[in-house]
Amino acid sequence: MGRMILNNALRTIVNAERRGKATVELQPISTVMSSFLKIMKNRGYIKDFQVFDPHRVGKITVQLQGRVNDCRALTYRQDVKARDIEEYKMQKLPTRQWGYVVITTPEGVLDHEEAVKRNVGGQVLGYFH
Repeated sequence: MGRMILNNALRTIVNAERRGKATVELQPISTVMSSFLKIMKNRGYIKDFQVFDPHRVGKITVQLQGRVNDCRALTYRQDVKARDIEEYKMQKLPTRQWGYVVITTPEGVLDHEEAVKRNVGGQVLGYFH
């Protein structure tokens, strides 16, 4: 259920980017979704996001930048070891130069570069490029 919520939110972002929108509202929200958006913000794919009323149903307002070509959440469980992250990245992303795979690890939600640097594996949440 949680992965479907994340996937719907990411598809909403992609659709808003394709239509040329400046902002998009995501509802319902989760902590995993805000962690995913934080990674997208740190990597420069979105400008900013704000979480409104996180203790209830809540909503997230995302300011778009126009850089997101595609982002998806995996709706199935995909475990990946630390040594296999680069191979998985090459399978999922269209090019080696840009794009990130987001992984949930025992150290938190990380992108693939940070996971390789810390030498941790985990479950793949999704990817964006």
